[in-house]
Amino acid sequence: MSVGLDQWMTRIEARQLANLQFAEVSRALRALSSAYVERRHTAIAAGKTLDTAGKRAAFALYYGPLHFVTTMRILEALAVPSHGAASLPVLDLGCGTGAVGAAVATWTGARRIHGIDVHPWTLDEARATYASFGLDATVTRASVARLRRPTSPSFIVAGYVANELPAAERETLHHALADAVRRGSQLLVIEPLSGQAAPWWPEWVESFTPLGARADTWQLTISPPDLTMRLGTAAGLSATSVKARTLVVLRS
Repeated sequence: MSVGLDQWMTRIEARQLANLQFAEVSRALRALSSAYVERRHTAIAAGKTLDTAGKRAAFALYYGPLHFVTTMRILEALAVPSHGAASLPVLDLGCGTGAVGAAVATWTGARRIHGIDVHPWTLDEARATYASFGLDATVTRASVARLRRPTSPSFIVAGYVANELPAAERETLHHALADAVRRGSQLLVIEPLSGQAAPWWPEWVESFTPLGARADTWQLTISPPDLTMRLGTAAGLSATSVKARTLVVLRS
């Protein structure tokens, strides 16, 4: 693991396993996986995905690291450049624990990041994630559907968030992202490959392609952190095989 990822995992483990046993988290991970896959429409709308300490720990220890490593692999495959000191600040929409935004900032060399999410627990986790990677971070509790166009170009990240929004809010976000891209921002949208999760995806591809977007689907073999691997095995999940789809708009 990289130094940043190793430090992040050490901090997550210390926080999330302070009052929970491994077996409790693995059971909660099975319930969380079921909520996302089998009961997604009712569970997400009812706020049942992060409603217990066990599910929150499972999300932080399993899905967060999985999303971080997946994002890094995608950025590598897309040959997304690093601009160092000239990198755009990252706007991390629906930031969750900050994993996807931190991966983009780490890869591109950005130092500043702003995370937005509606859940107070995720914002606390995002702060800790950003700190683990040495980022100059701010967070805001708000719906991403109320996104205001950045005052200057940013690297906008929407990782695994649009599929969880009600249709009207997703459409509002869609238009806000398109406007930001037209005004010079870069964009990375990552979503599950499942058609059930994102039946609206073809419409987004059609809309963003004239704006310079590239659309891809991914079936990747990854190497997540050891604890994430062990949790996945205990919960009957494959932590080394992931599928995703992306829309990306880059500026030279």
